[in-house]
Amino acid sequence: MQAFRLKEQLVPILTQTLVVGAILYVALLLFQNTQANLEARNIASGFGFLSVESGMPINDSLLAYAPADTYGRAFLVGIVNTLFVSALSIVLATALGVLVGVARVSANWLVARLAAVYVELFRNIPLLLTLFFCYSTLLAFLPAPRQSLSPLAGVFINNRGVFAPRPHWLDGMGWVVLALGLAAIGAVLLARRSKRLRDETGRGLPAGWISLGLIAGLPTLAYFLAGRPIDFDVPTLHGFNFKGGMVLRPEFTALLTGLVLYTAAFIGENVRSGIQSVDKGQLDAAKALGLRPGSIMRKVILPQTLRVCIPATTNDYTSLVKNSSLAVAIGYPDMVSIGGTIIGQNDQAIEVIGLWMAVYLTINLVLSLGMNWCNAKVRLVER
Repeated sequence: MQAFRLKEQLVPILTQTLVVGAILYVALLLFQNTQANLEARNIASGFGFLSVESGMPINDSLLAYAPADTYGRAFLVGIVNTLFVSALSIVLATALGVLVGVARVSANWLVARLAAVYVELFRNIPLLLTLFFCYSTLLAFLPAPRQSLSPLAGVFINNRGVFAPRPHWLDGMGWVVLALGLAAIGAVLLARRSKRLRDETGRGLPAGWISLGLIAGLPTLAYFLAGRPIDFDVPTLHGFNFKGGMVLRPEFTALLTGLVLYTAAFIGENVRSGIQSVDKGQLDAAKALGLRPGSIMRKVILPQTLRVCIPATTNDYTSLVKNSSLAVAIGYPDMVSIGGTIIGQNDQAIEVIGLWMAVYLTINLVLSLGMNWCNAKVRLVER
């Protein structure tokens, strides 16, 4: 009997040990084969190339960059560009997705049908085609630099991008930033005070309007008292293009537009399913209290919708980050595009691919942790 029990305990352990050993053996064979192939082609392995001068130009860069900088700096520029477009796309796609989801369950037949057409259109077209469409549309309908559109003074729109004045901080701008920080702190304290009063008396303060006045008014007052400490570098036409100012290029605009339109269709469906999951008794109770339709949606339906939407929307956010790698197809210098150029110049494919995998894995794990934290905050706690 004891021998039988010992056998039952040893067999699973031995099986798992053999499986792990086989996996490690295959990994060792792949590593040795890779090293042999690299040596046969006289390709040095390692990450030493990151400290070598790149010599590559990058048009769109949120960081200071010049071709004399290293490959490591160039790759960092790509990471920052990827993070920026992904974060901005998540915010805009969420806002558009909520609007689409609410429109999908609207009592207005036309609004509901238009939202349904939007969802079915973008969910069933590959994102790459959407990016190509957005990019080609921008280039086809925007004029040349000499015929630029100028809707505002100092702003020029053409097929090279949107050129606008670049602000420069002068002495005294710190007071404006300090005033903005104090206004934000005041708004938070006011919101807490309003919530406390509402819990105690049933009536709160108009915290939204007062906070808006604080955040807009206090920095504006500090701006004028400090002598308007901002100067602007206005773009001017030189030859066939504009010089100076800041520019929003068509590649970035097309990528942002495509990611937002595509992802918002999926988020809209998440919101729709979340709204339809709210019990009808909740709506009847809200109507019996005399709440208006807009208040019912904001205060009753959407808060409960979050419990259903967040898990599915987490997948859409992580997919958006990964889909941003399609920027290489329209020429936006994201991490994949810059890494591809590095591979072409140095043949360090394995190292660069490993960096891609590590960065995307880190971004999505951090994003998932944040969304899981939000999900834990809004879910119902069973007693």
